Amino acid sequence: MRRAGLTLGITIIVAAVFAALFAPVLSPKDPNAFDLSLRLLGPRGGYPFGLDEEGRDLLSLVLWGARVSLTVSVLTVFFSGLIGILVGLTAGYMGGVADGVFTFVTDVVMSFPSILLMIGLAALRREGGIFTLVAILSLVGWVSYARIVRGQVLSLKERDYVKASQGFGGSVWRIWFRHLLPNLLAPLLVQATFGMAGVILAEATLSFLGLGLPADVPSWGRLIDQGVQYLLVAPHVSIFPGLAMATVILGFNFLGDGLRDYFDVKAASCGTSPS
Repeated sequence: MRRAGLTLGITIIVAAVFAALFAPVLSPKDPNAFDLSLRLLGPRGGYPFGLDEEGRDLLSLVLWGARVSLTVSVLTVFFSGLIGILVGLTAGYMGGVADGVFTFVTDVVMSFPSILLMIGLAALRREGGIFTLVAILSLVGWVSYARIVRGQVLSLKERDYVKASQGFGGSVWRIWFRHLLPNLLAPLLVQATFGMAGVILAEATLSFLGLGLPADVPSWGRLIDQGVQYLLVAPHVSIFPGLAMATVILGFNFLGDGLRDYFDVKAASCGTSPS
């Protein structure tokens, strides 16, 4: 069952990445081309997903929305992870004042619901594109990575091989990259997988509220928001983007669960030998 979930997750993610990479080729229409005479047309030949309120092809918009969502999620997870790793390593390995400051900052950040914090930061900006949104999401998302790294480092730095490296005069950077980071890859990979799903949902939420990407950028959240007012007469406008988003999020969750089980099994059977 676990293997089936992992396989299903990988299949969904591979399909989503394929759709995002080849959106220009797979899209049957120009996502920005509109025909008001066909607005809200339901699914039929030539338009498998129907058209939105501006007469744009929904299938094309959903495919391009996959590219936008995956781009935002990959960049956000990368920068969140980078910040979290550096902060967590510093706090966990150095201890003392650095760890005290880290604990205080994380307590402050985590005292606010993450979605409210993102909405507040998004509302403060005047305008911006993908990179502005990535910056906002990364400012909120780094904490989870830092907490994982700090917790692992507090344990790993007491291991004999780390103590031996310190005794032989090994530099901080050598210890970090030689002994600590290799042992952090598994939990960080699992966290990043779940983080991808969380970022996709967060981006869609902000776009749904009108605080996400500009109106001319295809976004699943904006498409869902657009279709809410037409749920009784043209439910397809919200249903297809919603299904696409839910499927990809489910795929990342299946993948994350599968990876977590896989690495737990390896840890139980092979122990925690130094890298």
